[in-house]
Amino acid sequence: MTRYLISFDDGWMTFPREELPDVARASLKVVEEAKKAGVWVIGVGLESQRASVVSTDGEIAEGPFPETKAVLGGLSIVDVETREEALEWAAKMAAACRCPQEVRELLPDPDV
Repeated sequence: MTRYLISFDDGWMTFPREELPDVARASLKVVEEAKKAGVWVIGVGLESQRASVVSTDGEIAEGPFPETKAVLGGLSIVDVETREEALEWAAKMAAACRCPQEVRELLPDPDV
């Protein structure tokens, strides 16, 4: 099986704020479906523009960083047989979240 990152940009969720409970319920249904199918690994939403960048020398720069054009809004990881299957899950997530989803294959874990 191969793991895929399914993610969305924070700016892609453009529905009215009062619809958030409906979006959350729809998203949780997709998560439960993925869990039952045995493909769910993890998923999270992220706070907007609250980041710290730690450089290789340990120096910490606090965000937000307004010059950033794309900010990750949330992500899920699924473990599936094919890219097509990952795309199918992404389509379900896109419908539930009401925003496009990006799909990227993760490099294999050398210990697995």
